[in-house]
Amino acid sequence: MSELEPTTTVTAVPDLPAEDFRPVAEQLNRALSAAVRPNPVRVAISESQGLPCAEEVVAEQALPGFDQSAVDGYAVRSVDVRTAGEEPVQLPVVGEIQAGSRQPRRLQPGQAVRVATGAPLPTLADAVVPTAFTDGHQANVTVQRAVPSAGYVRRTGEDVQIGDVAVRAGDTIGSAQVGLLAAVGRSKVLVYPRPRVSIISVGDELVDVDRTPSVGQVYDVNSYALAAAARDAGAEVSRVGIVPLDPKRLRETVEGRLLMSEVVVVAGGAGGTTGNEVYAALSDLGDLDVRRIAMHPGSVQGFGRLGPDSVPTFLLPANPMSALVVFEVMIRPLIRAARGTKNPHRRAVDARLLSPVVSTGGRKGFLRGQLLRDETNGEYLVQPLGTSGAHLLASLAEANCLINVDEELTELPAGEQVKVTFLAQRA
Repeated sequence: MSELEPTTTVTAVPDLPAEDFRPVAEQLNRALSAAVRPNPVRVAISESQGLPCAEEVVAEQALPGFDQSAVDGYAVRSVDVRTAGEEPVQLPVVGEIQAGSRQPRRLQPGQAVRVATGAPLPTLADAVVPTAFTDGHQANVTVQRAVPSAGYVRRTGEDVQIGDVAVRAGDTIGSAQVGLLAAVGRSKVLVYPRPRVSIISVGDELVDVDRTPSVGQVYDVNSYALAAAARDAGAEVSRVGIVPLDPKRLRETVEGRLLMSEVVVVAGGAGGTTGNEVYAALSDLGDLDVRRIAMHPGSVQGFGRLGPDSVPTFLLPANPMSALVVFEVMIRPLIRAARGTKNPHRRAVDARLLSPVVSTGGRKGFLRGQLLRDETNGEYLVQPLGTSGAHLLASLAEANCLINVDEELTELPAGEQVKVTFLAQRA
């Protein structure tokens, strides 16, 4: 992780005027500067899918490893069938070779050997006549069409030569790369693992979803929703779940997760009395800055580098809607950067508003919307969902984009062009 030594700094959330709010871009740059790529690990190729390759995989054997038939047919010398297009040529069939055969066979001039797809060619054979070009006889085959030298043959090294780079460093390993690794005889490969993200929910009012809340209690939404968002971003997620608002226990939990995570997220740790207690509990773990950010929802948030490895740690609002928006704006790009993604940000497009929107002055708005496409001209259209209220989680579930509203704007009429960022698409 980072070589920076942790310091002990805790900043309470002051009652700042809007002009003193930290800009979104500045806060995001602070987060992105803390992104650290996990060290490479060697894994079985069956476990490598979706991970960036961390080495140049050089082929130590050719692919194919021997001359082989590309079709079912008859191995021949092309010179022996060169006149077959003018009149049929009859050749004696002196044997048969199946795929996987390791018994060498030599072809004499004027002979044919029946071969299966993938079978090694006999010595002297330089072409294969497909069965469809013959009468298919077993003892004496009549060839009705000529084939050129190397016709219907997979030559040694035709796909990959010894010394070729089979998979390049930085390539994301997909099904084709897994197949190629297997084809060149690699059982393991060096990859960059997914960044490990720990999700913690804080609050004495929280209960897990398998229990019935009593009066004053609510379900723990944040640890489930944020864990799903982190997986969508490409992280390996540990959903720690609910931690009671006990300073010693919270500190010990966070301290333990810092030793096994590239990112730690504490939901319910920003704002109000609970937030103040969380700050105090984490005060001696490193440099933690908690303040208002010029965005809504989720203006009150914390970020710092905690523990001996200066692990990026986020304190998010307790409100699930606000927590998810802060995750989308601040934490998802960091996870993508830690994965080595060149552009860690979501795709953004311009769209025309179908309904007016209202935003909070002095803060950049990230409002829920449903992005559509005009089939007649290809123009993007966006329908705002719900109101600007931070508590409306249901409308976020219906959204496929966030409408970006600049700080200086408080309302936009229908028909106005706005910038929108894509969210994860539903299948």
